Amino acid sequence: MRIASIIAAGGLVLSAAACGEAPDEDNNAGSGGEAYTACMVTDVGGIDDKSFNASAWKGLEDAKAENDNIDIKYVASKAEADYEPNLTQYVNQDCDFILAVGGLMGDATKAIAEANPDQQFGIVDADPGVANVYPMQFDTAQAAFLAGYVAAGMSESGKVGTYGGLKIPPVTIFMDGYADGVAYYNEAKGKDVQVLGWNKDTQNGSFTNDFVKQDEGKKVSDALVAQGADIIMPVAGGAGLGTTGAAQASNGKYNTIWVDVDGCESTPNCPAIITTVVKNIPGAVKEAVLKAAGGEQLQADPGFIGTLANDGVSIAPYHDFDSKVPAELKAEVDKLKADIAAGTVKVESAAQPK
Repeated sequence: MRIASIIAAGGLVLSAAACGEAPDEDNNAGSGGEAYTACMVTDVGGIDDKSFNASAWKGLEDAKAENDNIDIKYVASKAEADYEPNLTQYVNQDCDFILAVGGLMGDATKAIAEANPDQQFGIVDADPGVANVYPMQFDTAQAAFLAGYVAAGMSESGKVGTYGGLKIPPVTIFMDGYADGVAYYNEAKGKDVQVLGWNKDTQNGSFTNDFVKQDEGKKVSDALVAQGADIIMPVAGGAGLGTTGAAQASNGKYNTIWVDVDGCESTPNCPAIITTVVKNIPGAVKEAVLKAAGGEQLQADPGFIGTLANDGVSIAPYHDFDSKVPAELKAEVDKLKADIAAGTVKVESAAQPK
């Protein structure tokens, strides 16, 4: 399986102008009651970013599929300046549940939630610490640790790479876990596989400073390939598609690891994706909306933290690489997953949700 670019944690902001809604249909069929409205404000990148925003929207779609009394819609943000107006727009529309997507939306969500204490909010990848905001966070360092171990075991050059969209916790948590997984492999095997693009100790590395522009992602990964990396994990949202596309075109010169949503299901570049560090945003969002629609009060403390133990994070199947990943390496990853879930192996990152 090929290692596909990791999609930027922290989400991509969607264009503020466009307001997307579920297909026209009888949303209240058989319910006989007033619809429960769940409204989503995206981060930059677009609703079809193959990653973060798409994951959250799928959660709303899945909730609606299970409870046809739920109406869903979204508005896309083009820039950070759009966050507060977009959130306020849904407060004014009397949405029952307002979902903010992405760690960058933490401050805006906190401000609007404090001004509207009777409004139920949810947020992905942040915890504003406000009673009416239900935080959904993910310890992706655990799953990225497994991906780093796989990358080290599959690398032929002895060099693997990663890069991010922005240096923010929802991004660097992936990079920390990836680097530690490589280090764990080196210690276990007596090897010296190098990680390019990120230094966990100094918290410095390579970034596109963008979650959308594929040419920026390709530019950064081209530099890593030039330094010898043959497996790259982008944590840069849609910008990472520039890397997976170029990897596929390279005919095996290098491959990738994707993030957030299984890259073999969400991108056209499966032949170049070894595995994906999956963040189960759809499951967390679906559960939160169904509970809220059912009248349950969502508790901001403790909120939800996805781990390997509760299937909130995972690594995807190896797909096209299944026959290429040695059985021994697969078995070691499975055992490592169990050990991390049990707490026998500790994965630590300063960016981990508390």
